[in-house]
Amino acid sequence: MRPSTSSRSRPISLVKRNPQQGFDFSWSMRQLVADMVVRTPELKHIDLSRMAVAVAQARKDVPYGIFASLTPLRFEGGSATTKRRGRTYRVQRLADERGREMLYILTFYLPRFMDLVFQEKLITIFHELWHVSPKFDGDIRRLPGRCYAHSHSQKEYDEQMGVLANKYLMTAPLRTHYQFLELNFMQLHQQFGRVYGIKIPRPKLELVESATPKTKTRRRKTG
Repeated sequence: MRPSTSSRSRPISLVKRNPQQGFDFSWSMRQLVADMVVRTPELKHIDLSRMAVAVAQARKDVPYGIFASLTPLRFEGGSATTKRRGRTYRVQRLADERGREMLYILTFYLPRFMDLVFQEKLITIFHELWHVSPKFDGDIRRLPGRCYAHSHSQKEYDEQMGVLANKYLMTAPLRTHYQFLELNFMQLHQQFGRVYGIKIPRPKLELVESATPKTKTRRRKTG
């Protein structure tokens, strides 16, 4: 997030679009994630009512890059503010139509995410959900060591997410929850027409308090 010198940025409003023909990716993914949270004890701390589910367009139509991301809207320990170079900042507020403040943004990059194979899509979803702090305080889950986001091994992290994905499928969830993941983006578009969802601009860092200027002192000459 880039700091903004303005302290008057407008809150981002999370408003659902009017119903239209096509496939609502945000709504469908929210239903799937809600089912995952219910069926996965390791994710029981997640309150989906305070997590926004968004879509973003992948800049390049290539099979590599970012597939999904989790944006925390608080700082370490759930703090609402942080200090950088003596200045105090907060994250631009994001609220739904009821005025309820969000703590996380879960974003999927299309069409890239939908062009993964089915199992990789499930692993990617669990990968991002696992980043949510066990305290659900707006911060990420911080693991021991320097690589606190993914531990020392990205491969082991993804293998663990694969275990969670398999455990979820073993609970026999309704196929209607995840059926859309069995399609790639082109197939989804051909079946439903337009694919749309909630788009959220990246929240800015707002300046709360400027750095206190240092007082210069002059030495008196003696003698």
